Amino acid sequence: MSLPLIEGCAMGIDVGGTKIAAGLVSFPDAKVLARIQRPTLPGRGGDASLGDLVEVYAALELEAVRLGVRPSACGLGLPELVTSDGRIVSNAILGWQRSPVRSALSSNRPCFIEADVRAGALAEAYFGAGRALSSFLYITVGTGISCCLVIDGVPYTGTLGLTGTMASNPMFCDGDDGRPRRGLPLENYSAGPALVTRLNHLSPGAADSGHEVLALAASGHATAAHVVVSAAELLGCSIGHLVNTLDPAAVVVGGGLGIAGGLYWDAMVKAAREQIWSEFHRSLPIHTAQTGVDAGLIGAALRALRLSQSTPPDALRS
Repeated sequence: MSLPLIEGCAMGIDVGGTKIAAGLVSFPDAKVLARIQRPTLPGRGGDASLGDLVEVYAALELEAVRLGVRPSACGLGLPELVTSDGRIVSNAILGWQRSPVRSALSSNRPCFIEADVRAGALAEAYFGAGRALSSFLYITVGTGISCCLVIDGVPYTGTLGLTGTMASNPMFCDGDDGRPRRGLPLENYSAGPALVTRLNHLSPGAADSGHEVLALAASGHATAAHVVVSAAELLGCSIGHLVNTLDPAAVVVGGGLGIAGGLYWDAMVKAAREQIWSEFHRSLPIHTAQTGVDAGLIGAALRALRLSQSTPPDALRS
């Protein structure tokens, strides 16, 4: 599938639960001209993390001056529910639902807000594993877990723009009385922080990050391997269920944990294929995101540039 090219330069800022990753991105080749990264540390409260965002934005402006480029728009990808018109309508991680995020940044250029999973999916549709696909299911796995269906290069937003929440609702399991009971959300088992929590519960002090858990599992640590495999299997079952429901041409997995490979990836893919009901689907392609850890910031920058070029100037100033 051939998608329309777009030319220009934009800022892309991917705000996650662990870090803020930002860059100046030039198009049509999606080249990241400069990168800035710092921890998010959302536990300090929304005002503190918003202050960090402002500092990152200012640092990007200085980089633009140093490189002699003029970004025409700024895109923010956030790990929250974001409506189709860019309103933040959840406080799951950042606490920015009622914060003046746009007005806190410079007025030199328009700013557009998007859900981080849809930003990453857009990057993969234009520059990654989804380029030749009429549809694909994008999954991002890191501090949290989200999903996005992409059709003809367009991330599906749903009626209100609130798609993507695949791992935050409680799962069900058998109770002692034989009746189903509410369990913990998938993120509490399979996301990066959950790997750390679960391993440290069994082996206190064993790891400080999800990637440390993966490394321990790869080195032969039996408890870490159990945590990693069980987490990946649960995620794979959820992916298989989504494939059964949505019938995509492929699955693309991004996020820091999603592209890490190794035992987590192998167990996730195996469980997903086992959960896929139809034999016609069982061998569908499952790819890692080709835009890697830059997917979110590239997608945010691309969306901002597209919107800034298609929106009347008066509307950009409102």
